[in-house]
Amino acid sequence: MEKLKIDNNPPGNPGVNPNWSISAKDGVGTANSIGNRLWFTISKGIINEIYYPRIDQANIKDMQFLISSETEIFEEEKKHCTHQILPVKQGVPAFNITNKSKNGIYEIRKTILTDPRREVLIQKAQFKPLKGILSNYHLYVILTPHIKNCGFGNNGWIGDYKGIPMLFAQRDDISLALACSIPFINMSCGYVGFSDGWQDISKNKKLTKCYSKAIDGNIALTGEIDLSISKGEFIIVLAFGNNAAEAGQLARTALIKNFDQQLSEFKNSWEKFQKKCLNLRSLSEKEIDIYRISTSVLKTHMDKRFSDGIIASLSIPWGFSKGDNDLGGYHLIWPRDLVETAGGLLAAGDFSSARQVLLYLMSTQEVDGHWPQNMWLDGTSYWQGIQMDETAFPILLANVLKQNNELYDLDIWPMVKQAASFLVCNGPVSQEDRWEEDAGYSPFTLAVEIAALLAAAEFAEEAGEHKIAKFLTETADMWNSKIDQWTYIKNTKISKKLNIEGYYVRIGPKNVADAASPINGYVPIKNKPPSQNKALFEYIVSPDALALVRFGLRSADDPRIINTVKVIDSLLKTETKTGPVWYRYNQDGYGEHENGDPFDGTGIGRGWPLLVGERAHYELARGNISEAKFLCKVMERQTGPGGLIPEQIWDSEDIPEKDLLNGHPTGSAMPLVWAHAEYIKLLHSIHKGSVFDMPNQTFKRYVIGDISSNISKWSYNHKSHQIAFGKQLRIELLSPAIIHWTIDDWVSSHELKTIDSELGIHYGDLPTGKLAEGTKIIFTFYWINSENWENKNFEVIIKKSEQKELILTT
Repeated sequence: MEKLKIDNNPPGNPGVNPNWSISAKDGVGTANSIGNRLWFTISKGIINEIYYPRIDQANIKDMQFLISSETEIFEEEKKHCTHQILPVKQGVPAFNITNKSKNGIYEIRKTILTDPRREVLIQKAQFKPLKGILSNYHLYVILTPHIKNCGFGNNGWIGDYKGIPMLFAQRDDISLALACSIPFINMSCGYVGFSDGWQDISKNKKLTKCYSKAIDGNIALTGEIDLSISKGEFIIVLAFGNNAAEAGQLARTALIKNFDQQLSEFKNSWEKFQKKCLNLRSLSEKEIDIYRISTSVLKTHMDKRFSDGIIASLSIPWGFSKGDNDLGGYHLIWPRDLVETAGGLLAAGDFSSARQVLLYLMSTQEVDGHWPQNMWLDGTSYWQGIQMDETAFPILLANVLKQNNELYDLDIWPMVKQAASFLVCNGPVSQEDRWEEDAGYSPFTLAVEIAALLAAAEFAEEAGEHKIAKFLTETADMWNSKIDQWTYIKNTKISKKLNIEGYYVRIGPKNVADAASPINGYVPIKNKPPSQNKALFEYIVSPDALALVRFGLRSADDPRIINTVKVIDSLLKTETKTGPVWYRYNQDGYGEHENGDPFDGTGIGRGWPLLVGERAHYELARGNISEAKFLCKVMERQTGPGGLIPEQIWDSEDIPEKDLLNGHPTGSAMPLVWAHAEYIKLLHSIHKGSVFDMPNQTFKRYVIGDISSNISKWSYNHKSHQIAFGKQLRIELLSPAIIHWTIDDWVSSHELKTIDSELGIHYGDLPTGKLAEGTKIIFTFYWINSENWENKNFEVIIKKSEQKELILTT
């Protein structure tokens, strides 16, 4: 083996524009111990992003082997091999990988895990020639640092730690060290696209130039492995620390330790976790147990530093097309995904982890009671939207833990009260729906809000806050009674075509409460070009309406739900080679383009396995357990090679060159942790024979009890211009006031002082229940704190009988 001379000046600074790796992962893993703060991902048989020291911070793009011979061969693992991945044991996220050359000339076997006690990735490898002899081949490891979520700005150099040759990289206060059990023959640092090892080896079939350092750029580190000494067997370690010396010391320690002992310790810790989980079983006959993979996926995505927050996915959707301008990817925390994931942990029997999630939510709640749209682990907002369901969900998590006597000593009422206050002061309309796109009245969001208000009312009663409990219950009843007015539409082209009365739309426009005449509003269609970026709201539907059943507000056999299911299946269902799948909504643009190119701000929405699970829960609520089991098997068939559940499924003709096969994962994101949680909940629900996470308060009150409300609300963010005959008008304000009102155009007038709800709302109930149809109520306010008049009148009309369905009809 030839030792090359070293040059200090690699050309090409700062390198090509960086990108991330494939987002469809085949494996994700970490040690089940707090002594290790390192997470890894795998796709195409190689290591992708590694996260350290927090699960929201990626530090490499990928690491793989390059294979060459003197004159004939250049291959790289991820492109020129077939791949097989299996967990070392069911439910243990360490992996045995076999990468076999498509040309049949070599095979690489690897076992990948992390040191349970240190921030070190360990890769035990065996390179085996299938043609020729070992000495005919050159083998290199190449690593692309992306430290602290950035491809640019990395520094790399060759060096050693106490005589052990190592490759180093650093950015700010994070360093990494790459070492081999058989010392590297040659090492080089270069700029990606110009002077990195891949450029040299692909051209010359071997490494011909070595560079000592590459500063402030998009860099790659290359090390040549001595096959003559190793006989094809060796261990590669990648260690992380606050500086190069710390990373080097951890790398050397990992090399000194016995590999089998490290693997045994890694397995034992995960086996203990799996024994605590319920013994649910996957329904399909696959080599891997999707249930045990799912429980490990949920636990793997939990941070070990910030009170166990759980990110949405260890992936960046369409990462190969994304660069430094997309810092977040899916390695952020969405409160909705977080609570849904905690529900999966509860369904698996892991109450302690779910309780830790609640503690995390308590610590990251904003002062006004809401949670950010999404956030870094430390609670810092990333996007700035407000989604009302994300404020409601934590209340429901607290509710489930309470019902299972798992709150222990957590003083949960202050959190619940703050969140309930934000809901009543700002709801029911939401700035964004659960798909983070449109404002308005979403059936899904409404269902979560109402269920949370009833749960909060129970907490209030237990805290002795009876006045608050009454107000929350009345608000929940009022909102539930208005769902149809806001979101159920009749007499449309769709309903006439399907011969049904009506259906729930995806989004009722924000101004539906203002309507004095039929609504002809548009809703934005995000992720579409300008010519296609809006549609009449009555033509856009979503499986979100099934949340009205899932959260206990409507019976599964309610005619309105049955009608809506017919529309959903007509417009949103498609069959694939692995089974049916549903879209988020018609005209969705969040997905690959028709030709398979990645989503770039526009595209075509694809089917979601998550929605298959939600539909299965609906079928279970109907008593159709055989259909629920069938759909559960569909979810299992739609997993990737490693048993991970993707965000989206390819639903068009196969495009093999882009890894897009009908009925199989797209390039969006895999795993989607929320989908794995849904799958676990579905298994639990099937085993139990009923929907696992349906709140009992709503079902008892609205489905069994058929409770309605005689109150109609007016507020500044919900200005009702009409109320039905016989309803009581409740005026809700954010400051104390005297309501000055009349029903005869100020010939006479009345005054009513508002009541403090103790939740930020000050309200007054006008005695309108016996007023005649057509009566016009005019009112204004005297603000007590500022001692001034509003100087503006507002009007509400008692509807005439023939106007009753006006805003339901188009």
